[in-house]
Amino acid sequence: MRRPARHRGALLAAALLTAAAAGCGLTSGSPMVDDVEPGSIGRGKPLEGAKLTVTSKEFTEQLILGAIMGIAFQAAGAEVVDRTGIQGSVGSREAVVGGEADAGFEYTGTAWITYQGNSRPIPDPREQWEAVRDADEKNGVVWLEPSELNNTYALAMNQANYEKYRTRTLSDVAALAKSDPGAVTLCVEGEFANRADGLPGMEKAYGMDLPARDVTQMDTGIIYTQAAKGACAYGEVFTTDGRIKSMNLVVMEDDRKFFPNYNAAPTVNADTFEEWPAIADVLGPVTAKLDNDVAQTLNAKVDVDGEDPHEVALDWMVAEGFVKEG
Repeated sequence: MRRPARHRGALLAAALLTAAAAGCGLTSGSPMVDDVEPGSIGRGKPLEGAKLTVTSKEFTEQLILGAIMGIAFQAAGAEVVDRTGIQGSVGSREAVVGGEADAGFEYTGTAWITYQGNSRPIPDPREQWEAVRDADEKNGVVWLEPSELNNTYALAMNQANYEKYRTRTLSDVAALAKSDPGAVTLCVEGEFANRADGLPGMEKAYGMDLPARDVTQMDTGIIYTQAAKGACAYGEVFTTDGRIKSMNLVVMEDDRKFFPNYNAAPTVNADTFEEWPAIADVLGPVTAKLDNDVAQTLNAKVDVDGEDPHEVALDWMVAEGFVKEG
């Protein structure tokens, strides 16, 4: 679905406003001006009169999620300021904590480990979300119901190697490494190669002992192409990355639940939520629809097909019936 020219013009104007604000040192963001009306959400305009600032991190999935949130707020009657695309995790987080932004999608594992300073993740995703929610009360952040979208680490292989080795889980990969030394070759990021919740921890959890010669470090984007070509048997991937689907990669199940849960959930500044509790009802149905398959599809539209993240978000919101275009 292509947006009419008025929407593309609005996007350009918003980009120019953002650039101007950055040049002046301002942090106010730019208006989000989609011409949308309530569909299955936002009926009765429960956010009429609200002026809400939406934030996100700078990578594709976050830009899409930020746009989805802003579009939902607009359909419910709010005026929305777009402060998506903040570099790094801490910036968008602190914007919500400090009230410079009202809401944004965050990941449970990021909050638990990075923001709240815990070293051991909680294996059950619901319990992980509850722990994060409870811990963030003192920080003035409200966590709404989580999605099934879980953007965590995984290993993936191409179809040819899957047909050859038939591994489905990380336990299978560990068994293969013992039965056929040299078969398990990895392409990974430098960070993953050294993080406790990355390769060293995974090897320990699954009883692997991979020789250094079988592990090649490279940039993220190259990992997917190398795994797809079979240059390495397994590549480190993120489970919601659109290239998994577009390159027809097979993801190994983390059957021992080693990797942290990174379920996406809306986070809202507590003062904002006290004033506008209807935010939960507006976002609830949308969040419930988000899972890894949806995320892979939407992310691929941006990272593989070159579409605009905001356009992708709006198309999805309309296609799902959450909003109607005015």
